[in-house]
Amino acid sequence: MDKTRHDAVVIGTGPNGLSAAVTLAREGWDVLAVEAADVIGGGTRTSELTLPGYHHDVCSAIHPMGFLSPCFIEFGLEDHGLEWVHPEASVAHPLDDGSAVLLERSLARTVAGLGEDASAYRGMIQPFLRDPPGFFGDVLDVPGVPRHPLQMARFGVQGLRSARGFARSKFQGERARALFAGCAAHSVLPLEKAGTAAVGLVFSIAGHVADWPMARGGSAAITRALGRQLSDLGGQIRTGEPVRTLAQLPEARAYLFDVAPKQVLQIVGDELPPRYRARLSRYRYGPGAFKVDWALDGPIPWTSAECSRAGTVHLGGTLEELAASEAAAWNGEHSENPFVILCQQSLFDTSRAPEGGHTGWAYCHVPHGSTRGMTDVIEAQVERFAPGFRDRILARATMGPADLEAYNETYVGGAVTGGVADLAQLMARPALRWDPHSTPNPRIFLCSASTPPGGGVHGMCGYRAAQSVLRRHA
Repeated sequence: MDKTRHDAVVIGTGPNGLSAAVTLAREGWDVLAVEAADVIGGGTRTSELTLPGYHHDVCSAIHPMGFLSPCFIEFGLEDHGLEWVHPEASVAHPLDDGSAVLLERSLARTVAGLGEDASAYRGMIQPFLRDPPGFFGDVLDVPGVPRHPLQMARFGVQGLRSARGFARSKFQGERARALFAGCAAHSVLPLEKAGTAAVGLVFSIAGHVADWPMARGGSAAITRALGRQLSDLGGQIRTGEPVRTLAQLPEARAYLFDVAPKQVLQIVGDELPPRYRARLSRYRYGPGAFKVDWALDGPIPWTSAECSRAGTVHLGGTLEELAASEAAAWNGEHSENPFVILCQQSLFDTSRAPEGGHTGWAYCHVPHGSTRGMTDVIEAQVERFAPGFRDRILARATMGPADLEAYNETYVGGAVTGGVADLAQLMARPALRWDPHSTPNPRIFLCSASTPPGGGVHGMCGYRAAQSVLRRHA
């Protein structure tokens, strides 16, 4: 590796690593970003995983937090080639009676489908729609004093509860309960855990600010836009260079690691003191994921045509079914009726498949490091709400936890969201410090999804880490 000195070296070029690099480069720093793979992107790569012409998002697919991200907005990624595509609805949640409940941008249209819970749902959401940028600015920040304390106090009173308990007390009917549970289950936590209601609230509120979008052409477009901006600012990117030790890297004022705590320990070794290393070694990664991509000869034949209006479909039935599925993965068990998050990007972005063809993207949560194939049970869940689905499959590609970790070492045990986000680890992510992005070594900083504000393609972990660098080196 070329040892030319730089102001900062960023290890890893996922959205967080590149956001850190862009933030520093905008302040005039000479930045080098180093990537182990042959292409940048981390969890935002897009590939022809099944058949030629079928473009699948390898990991992350739908980006509500990306569209609302304060740093992505500040960067102006649309000026660097990113185009967001919004479906007609964020989420469809089909039920066994043949209907589906939808999360739409219009609060009025959403509550119209919630029957007896229309008023309760409206009361839950409406206060947060008065200042969405302020709300998401606080949510996507490091823990501390919020800029909008009254709004965040309202959020905290509700969000600190368990999603299951909150939904059961807030709503009377299964439609609203199921819709909320599907949003909360993105937490990758048992829905009985305190704090999971916050995830349900965040994803629900996001759907009323903008229908959850995808990037035209694939998620890789997000990091391509970040990469272009970094290059325009004079930063450098080198790919195909795995970093195993700090000695490999050029001299720099600061090193920012967009990798899991496990990798940080392997790379920096004795550059961090024993007590801090011990804390990183205790970091919890949580359940993994099992993912299936399909090349299809037509759209998914949903029983409820309403499902075809949504970019994301939550499969799993009722609140109680979803709660059982998520508890199973947490407890080291495999659900036979798993909660499945399915995305159908090609319905809204025709660049994803050849004319007449379509793509499908889906995953479920499984125990950490699971080796069990889940293709059959995932497809059974799709078939449950879309009879004849299997007849549309031209080809499929699957990735279990070991495949995900081999693809990206930050996905330890198949955990794709940066690690457990329960209340304890949310406040000490990855270790309890006033500035969680800094370390005891003044040159080493952490900027992956294992730091606040956590998982999701929003770049804020890198953005906040870069601000930490600038404060320390002011």
